[in-house]
This record gives sequence, structure tokens and C-alpha cells, in this order.
Amino acid sequence: MGMPANSASDQRPSNTDSDSATPGRRRAEHAPRRGTLFQLVWPVTSYVVTNVTVTLLWLVFFVFNRTVVIGRRNVGEEKNTLLLSNHQSMLDSFLVGLAAFYPTSWLKPQLIPWNPAAAENFYKNPLLAWLADNWKCIWVREGRRDLHALHRMIQVLPHGVMTLFPEGTRSRDGAVGPGRPGAGLLILATRPRVVPVAIDGMRAVLPIGRYLPRIFKRIAVSFGSPEDYTDLLAMPRSGRRLRR
Repeated sequence: MGMPANSASDQRPSNTDSDSATPGRRRAEHAPRRGTLFQLVWPVTSYVVTNVTVTLLWLVFFVFNRTVVIGRRNVGEEKNTLLLSNHQSMLDSFLVGLAAFYPTSWLKPQLIPWNPAAAENFYKNPLLAWLADNWKCIWVREGRRDLHALHRMIQVLPHGVMTLFPEGTRSRDGAVGPGRPGAGLLILATRPRVVPVAIDGMRAVLPIGRYLPRIFKRIAVSFGSPEDYTDLLAMPRSGRRLRR
């Protein structure tokens, strides 16, 4: 399963940066450091914590709500697979991974996706940060433009699966927003198998500002055929191209 994203060997600046932080609040500039013991037990704790979490969320999505999964066969089980999805709620990464690989992930833990995660949402306190690291989250600093996080994504994607939201933030109105350069840079660096994902209905289940999911809603997750982007690789490297 590799190593946790925030091991003790990871080097981040130790100072804080207030350029885009909320006034009056200091922004965390690095992920929590994880020592040797955490790294040794992480393959086991990550396997257990993630699969137990998605099993509980399976009840939320498929028992208390009505979820339909379309095109699961398009995902496959290959390494270096990037699931690119629109973003509607805090639970989207769990939903995509569950719809793609559960319950196979109990037998094949390498299929548990990596998930770049906003520090201000998933690392707000020590317990949540511990859970996030065991959910295979990659710490992304508030304000984004995190080259360290991008470097970590480039390290782990060739050896596994990753869920990524190119918009970089949840949609406020349900419309798909413009992509950020990070997804394009990741694709250029790793040449992954790219599977497009469309989520619908999660804004009704867990809208922005709500912490407990609603029930008796309809959710749809669609996996498209892998994208052929060879023509894009031949184009000049420009900011416009990286956002496509």
C-alpha cells in the first residue's frame, strides 16, 4: 500500500503564510508529522479504518439513500489510474472509491484510492487528521498552489489509484467549474489511465455547511470510458491546455 502521505521524511516549510488565510487566523503550513511507529502500523490501520469507514458509508449511500452506479466496468483494477470527478460534497471521495471498488477493496487493499484533501476540512484537529492519513489523504494546504502535495501525488499515483477533483473545490450551484492546473500537471508527469466520473445528487445529501448527511435522496455515480489524451500531449504546454 506504500507509505502514508505525511511521513516524518516529508519536508515542508515550518513557517506560516497569511497571504490568503482568513484574517485573524493563522494558516497551518504543513501536515502533521508522522513518526516511525505510525509508518510501521499504517498499512494495517489504513486498511481497517478505510474499509470500515466505507462500509458504514455504504449504508448511508445504498440503504438510507438510493444510489445508482453506472459504468463501473470502465474503472478496472490497473495501477496508475486517475479518477477525475466533479465535486459536490465532503463525502465525494468516499462515494467515488466505494462505487468503483467496494467490496473488492477488502481483498485488494491496493485499490483503495489516494485522495488529495483540503487541510482546512480534513486536518482541523488531531483525531480528524489521524483519520485522514489513514484514509490515504494527501494534505493540501489552504489556499492551494501546493507543489509539495503535487509532488506527493506524482510519487504515489503510478503505484495505485487516485481520486481527484480538477475544480479544486465543491460546487456552490451544481455546475462544473473551471479546472485548475494541478490535474493537468499530474497527468503530464505520470501519464495515467484517466477515467472521467460524474456525480449527481450529493449536494442534496450533504450541502456545503452541513455535517450530517441527509437520507432518502437519489444519488448517481457514472464512470466513463478511459480518456484518450494523446493529442493533448502533443500540444504546446500552456496554462490553458493544463486546465482542459
